[in-house]
Amino acid sequence: MQNEQQFIDRLYDRLGVLHAEAQSLAKASLAQVGRGQQARLERDVSVAEHGRTAAELAGVESGLCFGRIDLAEPGAGPDHHHIGRIGIRDDDSERTPLLIDWRAPVARPFYLATGHTPMGVRRRRHLTTEGRTVTALHDEILDIADTTRTGHEDPNGDAVLLAALNAARTGRMGDIVGTIQAGQDRIIRAPHQGVLVVEGGPGTGKTAVALHRAAYLLYAQREVLAKRAVLIVGPNPAFLSYIGEVLPSLGETGVLLATVGELYPGVTATGTDSPEAAEVKGRAEMAEVLERYVRARQSVPEDALEIDHDDYGSLFLERAMAEDARARARETSLPHNLARPYFAFHLIDALTDQLVERLGADPYGGPNLLGPDDIAQLGKEIATSPEVHAAIESLWPTLTPERLITEFLADPEGLDDRDAKAIRRTCGALAPSDFTPADVPLLDEAAELLGFDDSAQRAAEEAERQERIAYAQGVLDLSYASRTYEFEDKEDALDGDTEASEVLGVHDVIDAERMAERQEEADHRSAAERAAADRTWAFGHIIVDEAQELSAMAWRLLMRRVPTRSMTLVGDPAQTGDEAGCGSWETILEPYVQDRWELVRLGVNYRTPAEIMDLAAGVLRAEAPAFEPPRSVRSTGVPPWTKQAGDLPDAVADAVARDLPDDGRLAVIAPRALHESLATRIEGVRAGAEPDLTQRVVLLDARQSKGLEFDAVVVVEPSAMRTSDLYVALTRATRTLGILYTGGLPDGLRRHG
Repeated sequence: MQNEQQFIDRLYDRLGVLHAEAQSLAKASLAQVGRGQQARLERDVSVAEHGRTAAELAGVESGLCFGRIDLAEPGAGPDHHHIGRIGIRDDDSERTPLLIDWRAPVARPFYLATGHTPMGVRRRRHLTTEGRTVTALHDEILDIADTTRTGHEDPNGDAVLLAALNAARTGRMGDIVGTIQAGQDRIIRAPHQGVLVVEGGPGTGKTAVALHRAAYLLYAQREVLAKRAVLIVGPNPAFLSYIGEVLPSLGETGVLLATVGELYPGVTATGTDSPEAAEVKGRAEMAEVLERYVRARQSVPEDALEIDHDDYGSLFLERAMAEDARARARETSLPHNLARPYFAFHLIDALTDQLVERLGADPYGGPNLLGPDDIAQLGKEIATSPEVHAAIESLWPTLTPERLITEFLADPEGLDDRDAKAIRRTCGALAPSDFTPADVPLLDEAAELLGFDDSAQRAAEEAERQERIAYAQGVLDLSYASRTYEFEDKEDALDGDTEASEVLGVHDVIDAERMAERQEEADHRSAAERAAADRTWAFGHIIVDEAQELSAMAWRLLMRRVPTRSMTLVGDPAQTGDEAGCGSWETILEPYVQDRWELVRLGVNYRTPAEIMDLAAGVLRAEAPAFEPPRSVRSTGVPPWTKQAGDLPDAVADAVARDLPDDGRLAVIAPRALHESLATRIEGVRAGAEPDLTQRVVLLDARQSKGLEFDAVVVVEPSAMRTSDLYVALTRATRTLGILYTGGLPDGLRRHG
């Protein structure tokens, strides 16, 4: 152990040096005072790069090194490798590796080697540390011919894994980088092209595998994914907070974590829907409903529309004229706002022809008396007429997605009465925070149907660019006018000899356009930051956790974000609780990739003790007798308890006081309708507040608990929960589970009542 401690000390010393260097370089870059935009650009890029490196080095402080492999036949190289969160090299002439990144190919035997297939490894060692102190070593002998012993042999090879599983929860997910199992490793390192579906029951490590896969892909495909970014989609904000520290602990800070409700820039979807409303909004046919709704906004007048014109009297916009203009605009197949100019142009041309015919008609039946210039002037006057533009706006309005969806929800056209009633909202214009998570896919669909006419913005940007070029040209002209010459000798200068060599100036090495470009503001945000602000961003890879819960409309949104279809989907159809959830992988993927996707299953439950898993499985077997749960790797010997309560809040308070572990976390999982009454008796929790998972006790509903785990769980009124939600609630505990009820128990729990 002493040798390993000396190595760990050396490793942290080197980490400290690298971190100090990165901070020093960032400060030095920030202190640079350069002239011109180019110098500022180089400074900002340098500050960002060194700052990011410093943050990554700071994030791997805990558990920096966790393993070592001793090679059976090292050859000319080292006889062992230490494995850790990142790669670190020594400060020598050969840049000798001190620590091997867990994602590097040379580290893979640490996770895959067995006695049957040792992969060139004779011994695998797990290092357990607290802070910077080595507290335990566990060795596995893989080469049966190796008779040397260290005194740290682990006969079963699972002591480190079991210690991690039995450790108290902190309210934040920890990484599993030191205990990745062989089956998990194969998923983590799978090629990132195409769609990979990872299915597994509660406690199988789906989320941990997905996060480590994100870290691995960023390591293996950094050049590509660092530019396009990786998106991780979670079921709710509490879950994202729960997993938020995993990737930084693995040295990765450039990933965007978001819920579906956060994927429309400018909208914070904090509103709530009824389950019925969310289900209606999530249906695939909503795309067609919205498309018809947009087309209905492209109207024509029933009768001729009279338009006042100050100079020429009334113009009459006939129905046939509007129908022809609408047909021609639709023929472009452009989105609504982008097709609008075509509609306007055709109407203006038709109104111009009407006015020309009226004003230029020869009373004696001859040719029209107006010449081309006259006709052009009339067309210009009509095109700039506010009254004409108002008429066009009434027939083909310029729409924003927010306006369209607000108006649709106020009067849902294209739905039957029951569905329309479920989603109708008559509160006037919706603020960004009024939208619900189920509205965000509708907003995204509306944005696709409407398009964004940025011609005015592009024209303004081009005008600004031309101004910069003109200004730069003026600077160059001034430079040229003030140019200087070098003379061979002073007498030539005094004699007025002008045949001399001109000193190069700025006008000789750059043109006005290039000079203007250097004055443009550069975007120094990371790829993840830019992606968060850009609805049309195409990610390099998307990972979706609890993927079975997403609606068909949510999948349309996500597929637009990843045109390459490079995705990892993680979930369990048996845990589908959302009424709008697709559940089936075939239902989710067939519209986009047909059968071109791969399914892998995780069948080992690392979280839930066998006693609790048996109880939870019985709930699903009551409806699906053939259901097979994942196999639990451990047993605590503590069976779940059930109790009928008279006063439910008092019973819950007593259960919390009794079951709260000294060193862990407890969750009370109850239907939302009970939260107000329960919160009055549970110290430190508030009903309706976003749960703080670092608190000793939290109050959640079953949906909020998805993907989370706690040392102890108390489930309240299981009969009021859907079967899938109850299954989720029962499988959150790592140690103890209790069930409180007032009436009866569901079929699958009665034998425990």
